[in-house]
Amino acid sequence: MALQQAQYPIGAAYAMADANRNHSLLVSNSARLLGNHLQNSPCATLSSDLKVKAGPNFFYPDVMVACDDENGNDYYSDRPTIIVEVLSKAARRIDKTVKLAAYRGLASLQEYVLIETDHVEIEVFRRSTDWRPAHYFLGDAVSFDSIGLSVAVADLYQRVNNEDMRDYLQKIQQQQQAQ
Repeated sequence: MALQQAQYPIGAAYAMADANRNHSLLVSNSARLLGNHLQNSPCATLSSDLKVKAGPNFFYPDVMVACDDENGNDYYSDRPTIIVEVLSKAARRIDKTVKLAAYRGLASLQEYVLIETDHVEIEVFRRSTDWRPAHYFLGDAVSFDSIGLSVAVADLYQRVNNEDMRDYLQKIQQQQQAQ
């Protein structure tokens, strides 16, 4: 970890590239599906405008779910239940190393979700499995155990334009034409 800290010092600000269309769709699909499920619950789905405080650091996750956090700070949460990061080439390394290490220290965090943009793959780290990753692909349903939700991977990737989704939609269209 010393090498990574030298490359990404604690407390440093990082310029992030603008999000592309696929990134934006994955963020909005995640927020919508989580939010719809949690509509009548004590949990809230929050966007990237609200920070997460992990130890001395602050991060802006793409989406988070916070339960039992209504008496917290108005500008950050230190009690998220789920954190979702949509990966980009620029941020992938930080999301998979620095943020994962920081987020694991949050007692409230149950699931850390990484969603790929350039291909279809969702990686979920769960406290209940000692933070071992589980991988989900097209045809799978990804479960968010901490809130009792299961979602088809294809639903999270709805309208995303990458090679995996184009192939998947073409196969579905061929199957429908064959019927």
